[in-house]
Amino acid sequence: MTLNIAIMIPFFAAAVIALLMKHVKNNRIGWFVLIIPVTLFLFLFRYLPEVARGETFHSTLYWIPSYGIQFTAYLDGLSMIFGLLITGMGALVVLYSIYYLSPEESMKHFYVYLLLFMGAMLGVVFSDNLMVLYVFWELTSISSFLLIAFWFHRKKSREGALKSLLITVTGGFAMLAGFLMLYVMTGTMRIREIIENIGAYTDHSLFLPAMLLILLSAFTKSAQFPFHIWLPDAMEAPTPVSAYLHSATMVKAGIYLVARFTPVFGGERLWFWLVTGVGLLTLFWGSFQAVRQTDLKALLAYSTVSQLGMIMAMFGLGSAALKLGYSTETLLYTQATFAALFHLINHAMFKGSLFMVVGIIDHEAGTRDIRRLGGLMSLLPITFTIALIGSFSMAGLPPFNGFLSKEMFLGAMVQITSLDIFSLGTWGKLLPVVAWIASVFTFIYSMILVMKTFLGVPKESLPKKNVHEPKTGMLIPPAILGVMVIATFFVPNVLGDYLLRPAMAGIFPGFPADLLGTRIHFWHGITPELLMTLGIILFGALMYYTMPYWKGVYRLFPEEASFNTLYNVALGQLEDTSKKATRLYMTGYLKDYLVYIFIAFLLLAGGTLFITDAYRFHVSGGAYISVYEWIIALVMAVAALSILFAKSRLTAIILNSVVGYAIAVLFVLFRAPDLALTQLVIETVTTVLFLVSYYFLPEWQKEAAPKRTKRFNALISIMTGALFVVIALAVQNGRLFASISSYFENAYELTGGKNIVNTILGDFRAFDTMLEVVVLLIAGIGVFTFIKTGRKKGDEQA
Repeated sequence: MTLNIAIMIPFFAAAVIALLMKHVKNNRIGWFVLIIPVTLFLFLFRYLPEVARGETFHSTLYWIPSYGIQFTAYLDGLSMIFGLLITGMGALVVLYSIYYLSPEESMKHFYVYLLLFMGAMLGVVFSDNLMVLYVFWELTSISSFLLIAFWFHRKKSREGALKSLLITVTGGFAMLAGFLMLYVMTGTMRIREIIENIGAYTDHSLFLPAMLLILLSAFTKSAQFPFHIWLPDAMEAPTPVSAYLHSATMVKAGIYLVARFTPVFGGERLWFWLVTGVGLLTLFWGSFQAVRQTDLKALLAYSTVSQLGMIMAMFGLGSAALKLGYSTETLLYTQATFAALFHLINHAMFKGSLFMVVGIIDHEAGTRDIRRLGGLMSLLPITFTIALIGSFSMAGLPPFNGFLSKEMFLGAMVQITSLDIFSLGTWGKLLPVVAWIASVFTFIYSMILVMKTFLGVPKESLPKKNVHEPKTGMLIPPAILGVMVIATFFVPNVLGDYLLRPAMAGIFPGFPADLLGTRIHFWHGITPELLMTLGIILFGALMYYTMPYWKGVYRLFPEEASFNTLYNVALGQLEDTSKKATRLYMTGYLKDYLVYIFIAFLLLAGGTLFITDAYRFHVSGGAYISVYEWIIALVMAVAALSILFAKSRLTAIILNSVVGYAIAVLFVLFRAPDLALTQLVIETVTTVLFLVSYYFLPEWQKEAAPKRTKRFNALISIMTGALFVVIALAVQNGRLFASISSYFENAYELTGGKNIVNTILGDFRAFDTMLEVVVLLIAGIGVFTFIKTGRKKGDEQA
């Protein structure tokens, strides 16, 4: 199995489920789907020893080689981390979903969407081609939209899905523009080639714009401030979706993008401060907002925003190593990147388990409202244990893996302030302060999750009184993650040797091994970061127990002044404005639309002819017009004019078809039998459709339009007809460019086709033809849907 095939397996499996499992019971589809991520995880795992030794693997399928677009899959240490997260977490989430989702749900759709997302994420992290990466990037946005809106009957699910789609797809468009700029600069679509040769293009005028656009796409996907607003609303998705997309995979796509393009932009001052600054701001704001939440999933959503900001900030700090090169100070920066990769894995473990725990609480207690919860420790002892492990790891306490990566994060923040690069000697002093304050709030919301949910006595307001542990199958995935959280604390260097250092080699190509991270220890003596951790625990505990006295500070940040409100107001204003603008020209009358079209044509085409002085023509060199052609032209003119005076639809249809059939006769006279045949078929079908459609319409009554309107319409018609004639004559005498017909004359050599018209449609204009077919397919699906569903008695009138 090649890497390309591995990426496509989830898509093939999704097609199998959609087409062949219509009659399979819902509770059995999940077991088939579980095979896919497990197989892919084992497939990637077998490459682990070679990747740990620094080897890379790639495979290529040629897609559009003439434009340099190949489907090249590339496996190195960095993509290995994300690939194992996608498949490993995917397997646990699928197992969890089998027991979490009700058999009454549309499981077929759920697993199709989930597999589409899994394949898209694998495509993102393994693609070595800019355009292929972009295609998969947008597929993650579309498939996540479908997953978030899975419970589409809920208004909040639809709104959350729409918000995530609008924000992430907007970032995707920015990515596309940035990638195109990179291609213009470097002349290649291959990411590895860009990394190898980027030193020659850092002074290019497109370098900084490309950097900003790529960062924008990374910030939107990874929910960085102020684009974080989509993530809390996405919590309306089923809990398995939240555990998969919003803890381990989709939100890490932006992190991956920053890591992958650090060798391209990492030595730049702007990249350093944008990634570090936005990351720290997101870290603080997410942790600060998490404390005020009363819904457990909302709390986890803002905590995810905060943790993503922390990882992003560490990648920003580490990027400065590319500015210093192989110096003694470089290790301080590369350690920040090492910590970012370490915490990225740790976060997937503890946050994935916590999302599943919250799902169990919601499933068993019937609510996620913290104000209605309490005393669940005695009712859900296993769930409580897993929640305790995940929460304390998130808070950065030993003996859990979050403690190790959080200590490395704080250590990097402290040490980097001593260096004088990128103005760190001044502004850099703020970095550890912001990190410490944000960590205090992280400790507080971690305690809220444990204390207010599980301790105390059970609340009388619980919707479900008979609360008990769920089925074993629902406990196994979070329990596995909980065990891994503890195991990583005691044997962290297994990750360091097999995953972290190989990934560092992908981010800092060519760096010596001694600069790509050190051994991980849980005790370094009395260090500044340890003292900061003790201060976090003491001050965090004090603030937790005194929350009633200071929580009023959140009144300074009312919901009415939030970014969510700004988004909702802006979207509402956009909808209102578009409705008003639409009502101005959507009158419901075809005659009005024709007037708009013809006026636009007169202004644009006529104006272009006038500006370019291309309307001049002479007819002395024209071809001889035979008497038969004059007769056909006269018949067409009489038929067209007669339509204006027709008193019935049938007469108008017949006269219109006379014009069409006369055009077919002209094609015969001009020795174009294939065009004549096409025109005859189209005219016949059109006439029949007109007759069938008009049979169901009421009796035709001509509208008595005012004389002024008639004169205006007549003027527009005459001017439009005259302009068409002028264009037809001018193109023969005032050509601005050389004719392309000579190119099409070589159709047989270029395409192997002997019919020029067919080769133009099937080869030269293949994309245009394909899109036309897609439009017809979409229209056909719509018509089929209306016919299939029909309007039932009592349905709301349109």
